[in-house]
Amino acid sequence: MYQFIQLSIFLENQKGNLYKVTDLLGQNDINIKALFLADTSEFGILRLVVPDYKKAKEILESNHYIVKETPVIGAVMDDIPGGIASILKILNDEDIDLEYLYAIAYGGTEKAGLLLHTEDLDQLESVLLKNDVPLVPAELIYNAE
Repeated sequence: MYQFIQLSIFLENQKGNLYKVTDLLGQNDINIKALFLADTSEFGILRLVVPDYKKAKEILESNHYIVKETPVIGAVMDDIPGGIASILKILNDEDIDLEYLYAIAYGGTEKAGLLLHTEDLDQLESVLLKNDVPLVPAELIYNAE
């Protein structure tokens, strides 16, 4: 209900590769809702959330990209100093070890979004809901277009 799919695309760390992926998706009417790029000297991992992840994965793979599907959870937090820390305190107190997260603040609101991934997403979802942390329903992402 609250878990949605993120695509992880493995990219060689070369000039223009990020542009090529985003342009390819744009040319195929795939709107990127969230994006995170982690890199090393050799390669990068581009993480994307898109409304039609199956179509995006098919397009990327047909263009020789390695793509992995990973479920994530989106949480909503207050856009204030300490907003992220308040969520992380809950997870720390409940002994949940995150593999990664990324956040976005949207202008003109008092809220921000947080995308989280851990080994046990059901537990993460349960803990966040138990602590009254609003979660982003998957339908909101998938029906965004």
